[in-house]
Amino acid sequence: MADRPSWDNYFMEIARVVATRSTCLRRSVGAVLVLERRLLATGYNGTPSGLIHCHEAGCTRERLKIPSGERHELCRGLHAEQNAIIQAAIHGVAIKGCRLYSTTFPCVVCAKMLVNAGIRSICLSSDYPDALAKEIFSEAGVIIDQL
Repeated sequence: MADRPSWDNYFMEIARVVATRSTCLRRSVGAVLVLERRLLATGYNGTPSGLIHCHEAGCTRERLKIPSGERHELCRGLHAEQNAIIQAAIHGVAIKGCRLYSTTFPCVVCAKMLVNAGIRSICLSSDYPDALAKEIFSEAGVIIDQL
């Protein structure tokens, strides 16, 4: 019998597959919300449902040469973490106490949303330079693990 992946590796691999659905031209991110080893919601970064994707509309932030992590309000898309929270809300799924698996560290906007949604821990596969997000998670007592 082949070695089974740890729970963290299992759910992170699912987040990586979810990221392949991304419609962002800059970065593909996937996120999954898990409670008691049960996957409750997924999300990837991209435009809202029903809107044209960035590969057709173009990327305003790219056109204006805005560095990564700045001027999020100019982006047509939602972040993977935001879409996972929205998916849970649409289907009436409570996510308080969940563990988030994300292919990258959440930005400050997502950090605030995750704290208010009651996310208690996060498992990441890569870092993202957002000092304020890290400060918010630390102050809120959110546990951060990186694979």
